[in-house]
Amino acid sequence: MKNNFLSYTKKQCSDLIKNIYSNKVVLMFLILCIFGISTTGKPLTYTISEVFSRFSRNTFLVLALIIPVLAGLGLNFGIVVGAMAAQIAIFFVVYWGFTGVNGLILCVLLSTPIAILFGYLVGRLYNKTKGAEMITGMVLAYFAEGLYMFLFLFVLGGVIPIKSETLMIDGGVGVKNTIDLTGNLKYSLDNISMLVLGRTILIVYFVLVLANILIHKNKEARNSQISKLILLGVMFGITFIPYVSQFMGTDRLLLLDAVTITCVLAIIYGLVKLILIKLVKKEKDTDVNRYIAIILVAIIAYGLTYVPAIYAITLAVSLPVCTYATIILLCGFNRWLLSTKLGQDMRTVGQSRTVATSAGINVNKTRIIAMCLSTLLAAWGQIIYLQNLGTFSTYGAHSMVGQYAIAALLVGGASVQMANNKQAILGVILFHTLFVVAPFSASNLFGSSLIGEYFRVFICYGVIALALAMHAWKTVIKPAVAKGKSKK
Repeated sequence: MKNNFLSYTKKQCSDLIKNIYSNKVVLMFLILCIFGISTTGKPLTYTISEVFSRFSRNTFLVLALIIPVLAGLGLNFGIVVGAMAAQIAIFFVVYWGFTGVNGLILCVLLSTPIAILFGYLVGRLYNKTKGAEMITGMVLAYFAEGLYMFLFLFVLGGVIPIKSETLMIDGGVGVKNTIDLTGNLKYSLDNISMLVLGRTILIVYFVLVLANILIHKNKEARNSQISKLILLGVMFGITFIPYVSQFMGTDRLLLLDAVTITCVLAIIYGLVKLILIKLVKKEKDTDVNRYIAIILVAIIAYGLTYVPAIYAITLAVSLPVCTYATIILLCGFNRWLLSTKLGQDMRTVGQSRTVATSAGINVNKTRIIAMCLSTLLAAWGQIIYLQNLGTFSTYGAHSMVGQYAIAALLVGGASVQMANNKQAILGVILFHTLFVVAPFSASNLFGSSLIGEYFRVFICYGVIALALAMHAWKTVIKPAVAKGKSKK
């Protein structure tokens, strides 16, 4: 009995050590963030508010990196060309005078074909340099920047006539260093109200369900879809109730309200699942325990909002609902993609191109599609980033997009071979928390905020270098060492 207990304890300790080692980067950044927060001299409400602001601004770009990793393309330094596609679209939309939601939609429509074209060309290049995609992407980013500079410094105004004193350099050739987006695209996504967003989603879903009814001839399936239509109609009608309409008429949601709504929905979801399991009487212990755990976590999370310090934070932070909705939508898209044949093909290609070829998968085509999707999502992410920032740095806005997004993804525990939504979200939170606190912490500890600036730039490149070194160890050195040992 004693021996069994000792062996069990040793196994538990061994598993714990392995988990700590595999998440060493996450733990290191967590410790740095806690230390930084405790030494900033700023109130916690300020830090949390800044982190949430950066989260809404940067997460979409980080999530755009997941698909290439799954397809075996590694860390996509080539997303810079997607950012360039977005910036080309933004320039012309501002020049043409479109504002608000109309300008945002036009930016998306213009950047989409440009980004897909860029993604296709990058994918073709990566297929010629298999095994060296990351270094190719880094060199490609510098090459693309040269073409981008040529477009904005010579072609615009020199070849394509652009007459605008606010956008062009004196003399009419070349675009100014900075373009102010105030009054045209600034907060064009952030300012979309919950009411407009909710009604748009319900209308789109209604049209999709209606189309599904017209396509399917099965009577049972039609009845099920008709019940969905009725439910959607009721939900649409609820938005016209004065109290609901007034609540949803704003574009920001207090963190307190967001936590409350999430907890209530989680409790309802858990209770409904438990009731259905009880009625069907085919419950599994794991299923029952999972839903009970969801309910308990939701109750505890809501209870924590009554703690004075947490309550103050939840009142200080307001979330741009539409921007967060796009992030949630992209997370759902990434999960859905993996359940499709295309997603499975990408995963197979990422694990082994030889196996994928044997299975009849067109490896080159799959990699190109992955690159097109990533570049397109990067373009949309850059639009979200710039509309939230409110200022368009013509020649610098895209320069660090790849490095910062990749560093954030790696901080969350991702690697060259594996990445998911959870790692991207955790990485953005930790990476940008450190970015917020580093200058203030360095100013308090060393009397100079510049030390903090240097430190966070060092961290950005350091975590990328560490990931690439570990990838080289796993793919080159480690197999060679194992082969040498087997020969002995």
